[in-house]
Formats: sequence, C-alpha cells, structure tokens
Amino acid sequence: MRTTLRIRRAALVFTAIGALALTGCGDDGDGGKESNDGGTPSKGTDSAPSVVLPKLDGEKISVAAVWTGPEQANFVKVLKEFEKRTGATVTFVPAQDPIVNFLGTKIAGGQPPDVAMIPQVGAIQQAVEKKWAKPVGNEAKAQLGKNYSQVWQDLGQVDGTQYGVYFKAANKSLIWYNAKAFENAGASEPKTWKDFLATAETVSASGVTPVSVGGADGWTLTDWFENIYLSQAGPEKYDQLAQHKIKWTDPSVKDALTTLAQLFGKPSLIAGGADGALQTEFPASVTQTFTGGDQPKGAMVFEGDFVGINIAQTKAKIGTDAKVFPFPAVGAESPVVTGGDAAVALKDSKGAQALLTWLASTDAAKIMAEQGGFISPNKALDAAAYPNEVQRTMAKALVAAGDAVRFDMSDQAPQSFGGTPGKGEWKTLQDFLKNPKDIAGTQAKLESDAAKAYKS
Repeated sequence: MRTTLRIRRAALVFTAIGALALTGCGDDGDGGKESNDGGTPSKGTDSAPSVVLPKLDGEKISVAAVWTGPEQANFVKVLKEFEKRTGATVTFVPAQDPIVNFLGTKIAGGQPPDVAMIPQVGAIQQAVEKKWAKPVGNEAKAQLGKNYSQVWQDLGQVDGTQYGVYFKAANKSLIWYNAKAFENAGASEPKTWKDFLATAETVSASGVTPVSVGGADGWTLTDWFENIYLSQAGPEKYDQLAQHKIKWTDPSVKDALTTLAQLFGKPSLIAGGADGALQTEFPASVTQTFTGGDQPKGAMVFEGDFVGINIAQTKAKIGTDAKVFPFPAVGAESPVVTGGDAAVALKDSKGAQALLTWLASTDAAKIMAEQGGFISPNKALDAAAYPNEVQRTMAKALVAAGDAVRFDMSDQAPQSFGGTPGKGEWKTLQDFLKNPKDIAGTQAKLESDAAKAYKS
C-alpha cells in the first residue's frame, strides 16, 4: 500500500519566512569535527556524541546517490566523519535517475551498493517489492524514534516495516528572487497567485525577464504543478490524485493546468521563453537569477530550500542579494509541499546498518546542516547548526509542522510515472511548457501514463 499522509495544511509556518529580516550567510566555526573513537569528541566541540557506533575496522561500505557537485561534496563530509568514528572505508557511488533502474543494473551485475539514498517514496516501495531493501535494524530505529516525528518514520515504512531513514528533507514551496531586480522594478513580495502574475509583469516592464524555469529537469515542472494543485484543489484532492484514486482527467487537474498556463502561456515572462527554459537545467536556472548584477536573465526562481546551495556558487549573499517568499496562494492558503531522500540498506551487513544508524543521528545531520543548502527532518537538531537565518527559519518551520506536511506527489507515484527523465509526468509537463494551450491533451496523456504505472 502506498503511504498516505492524512494531515492538515500548515501554510502558517511560512509566515516567519515572509516577515524575516534576512541575514547573510555565515559559518558557525568549528564544523563539529569529532574523533574516531566513537565516544569522545575531539577538541573544538562542546557536546558528547549523540550516537554510539560499532568498530568496523577494515570494512568497506558503498553508498549510491544521485547527488552531484556541492551537495555530493557536503554529503561526503558526513561519510568521512563516519569513517573516523568506525574505522570503515566508505565509497560514494554516483547514481543516475531513475535510481531504481540504476540499482537494478548494479544488482544484476552482482555489485549492489550497501546503501542507496532514494529520493522517491514510490522507489522505496519498488525496492521492497523487488526484495532488494533490507529492514532497518534496532539501533537505527531507536535513533528514528528519538529524533523524528511520526510522519517521517511512516514515509520510510512499507506495510508497517521500516526500510528507509530520511536524512534530507526539502521545503519545496519557496520562490527566491533577485533583490536588486525587484528594487529597481519597484516590485514587492506577492502573497497570491494573482499578485505573483502582476509582480512578474512589473518586473518585465523594468526590462528584466521575471521568471527563470529549469525546464530541462522535468521534476521542477511537477513541483510547479503540485504547489498550484495543493493550494487550489486542497489536501483531500491532493491525496486522492497522489494515490490515483481520481483520474488526471478530473476537473481539478484542468483547473491547476489552466492556472499554470497563465505563466507558461506567456513566453515573455520566462527567461529564454519556453525553448530556453527547456534547455535550462535546474542549477543554471538558479545561478542565472543571481548573476549579472541588477540585469539577471531572470528575477525569480521557484524551488526548495536547496536553492541556497546553488546561490552559494554565485557572488550573491542570501538575505541581501537573494531573498525568498512562500509560494503564492492560489486558493485560500499558500501550499506546503515537502520532499526528501531516504537511506535504504541493500545489504544485510553490520556496516550498512551502522551507516543507517549514523544517518538517523543528530551528529550526522549537524555536519550536513552546517554546510548550507540542506534541511534535516531530525527534530532534535539544534537550529543553530544552520549557517544563516534563512536556513534556520525554514528548518524550524518544517520541524514545527510535524505531521502537517504534504509529501511531493510525483515522488509518491511509481517511478515510471513520477520520476523518470523523458517519460511520464516529467515529459508530459515539458510538452505542456512548450504548448500550454493543450490542456485536454496534457490531461489525457498524464492519465494514460498514470494508469499504466499504477497497474504495474
């Protein structure tokens, strides 16, 4: 059974973000470095380790993930600390989307990684169905019980058995903007979709294209749709569509696509127009928003808290040059959509289970949080670990929401529909970006692909 989240809206948690007097990025200093004895912190830390790990001298462990660039580099720092504490050697294995296909190839070749970081709920369920995934051990479950709200534990379960440890979460209901471009245009942060479109026109009139879209990566387009759909159709319909209990030909989907077409149907509002957006990958959609001074290629870019890691690749400072507001309300409230990456053991080994325990700990979350561009679902993590007030506020909002979260809809779907480049929802919404007038055709194609995927 697909995980169902029966939880209320939590748009109010973003109020603090909109009202925040944002500050620039900073470093907390010592980086939380600890010794390799599994018990005594090294000089420069004040607190004892939050987790006890076994000695694994000589053991080799591999971890597969689709992360690249700075995100991969930051995660490797977490793995390096695990090596210091246990004596194991950990290798990062670069994976490709769809990760289930990648893992299938590795398993067929007799070389599965010990642990995989899986970014879709549906993909975790597929790994269980294929008998690849191993249940989480008692030590990791103890960390989950201590550090995680129930919803994040439930998301890693299949038929009541724990298989996933969610290490990374995402607040996927944010729009980041170039503060100078807004200032020059006389634009202000919009609260509603109507105001958002008006703000885009205001920015456009100033000579700057208002919206940067990373359409080469189909997942960004599913996020656009999901935020509009959740705000406009409401949480009950969202859950029904996520489980395919209503069809993609439902009038509520037509309404959401019609709303999205108000933006996608005006190429002048999108950096490079539809063709340019379809050639723009997500990282470039961010960096082109925060380079070029007050004449960027786009003034706004929609995506989650992890945008911060890409802003860090520019000279822009979060809180001064780069600011953020909640996704505008299409219906009564702004949407709250989250995503995440879970660690799943593919080998029933002491090393794999120890790594799951480590990733469920506050110590591991702290190392990653200090790097920026990351939010942990670990409720025990001190928000002071985050490098700037923007990150701290978004993290607090996610944790404060507790079980009041809606998980990314495409990540709940079978991967063939919701998580495969060039296929399913990703491809159909790319086609929709190119031709936003064909709403009926888009709905029919989405329903055709969804019906096949949910039956398989």
